[in-house]
Amino acid sequence: MLERIKGCMLGAAVGDALGMPNESTMPSLSKMRYGFRKAYKGHPNDTLAPGQYTDDTQMMLLVATLLADGRYTDERYGLALKELYTREILRFPDGSVTAACEHMISGKTLSSGVKSTTAGCLPPTLPFALVYPNVNEGIERAVRACSVTHTHPAAHAAVSTFVTLLYHAIHDNPDPLKMAFLQAQNEDDLLGGKIHTALNLEKEGVETETAVLKIGNDVSLYQTLPIAFFLISRYDRPSDLLTVAAHVGGNTDTIGFLCGAYLGARKGAVAIPEDLLSGLEDRQRIEILGQRIFDIYTRKLEN
Repeated sequence: MLERIKGCMLGAAVGDALGMPNESTMPSLSKMRYGFRKAYKGHPNDTLAPGQYTDDTQMMLLVATLLADGRYTDERYGLALKELYTREILRFPDGSVTAACEHMISGKTLSSGVKSTTAGCLPPTLPFALVYPNVNEGIERAVRACSVTHTHPAAHAAVSTFVTLLYHAIHDNPDPLKMAFLQAQNEDDLLGGKIHTALNLEKEGVETETAVLKIGNDVSLYQTLPIAFFLISRYDRPSDLLTVAAHVGGNTDTIGFLCGAYLGARKGAVAIPEDLLSGLEDRQRIEILGQRIFDIYTRKLEN
């Protein structure tokens, strides 16, 4: 369990960092290159070095640190997020996250969330899939955290789906994708339908380039989450999954984050290529946080 928790967090950060230079670009599946790269000059992420992650991992680590310190509340999370934003160190944040931070700056601390369906709601909820032995409690706490930035019911359905996916991957369910799909179908017909379409395209053997066009790759959770399901279902080899996710274009940082998180949750940290781990920003910090999250999980399980 410890190696899967560490793997989930490390995999998410690796996927994010791989997708960082290609965020908001066109798909480049015919020109894929393995490994970390720097964004082109003028790109919003062009100040980041190869192996550095984006706001997705920043928010995941923020929540994980508050949980590990025993200080997590939704209000503290919101205030800490606002501080990152105010200090201008939140890296190319989701537009909805930006709007929520602006609301908190203006004094709307308890009603900061916006009615948005962007996928920026997903990364900060990852730690809740790891720290709670009961999946329903993890989902409930994750949805509440999501509301700090995203209040749309579809965002809450997507968070529930993501937490379900990681929970069942970590706990060795034979088919985490099916469990997560059923969760999506139960909570949001449109999201469930799009994930169903993505999984069917993979079963039919549709080429990845064609699937990206059919499913989409933009910041909407209705595209980011289904394309991640397609890629996870298609690519079993870790380096293939991570590399393709980083080159599908559009919301590559979050798509990579989701795919890497699943990879680590399902197969443990050992599945993530060592050369990528060695070049990852804050690797040691993430591993320590993973250990601390595991310790909390163990205490909750014992109680």
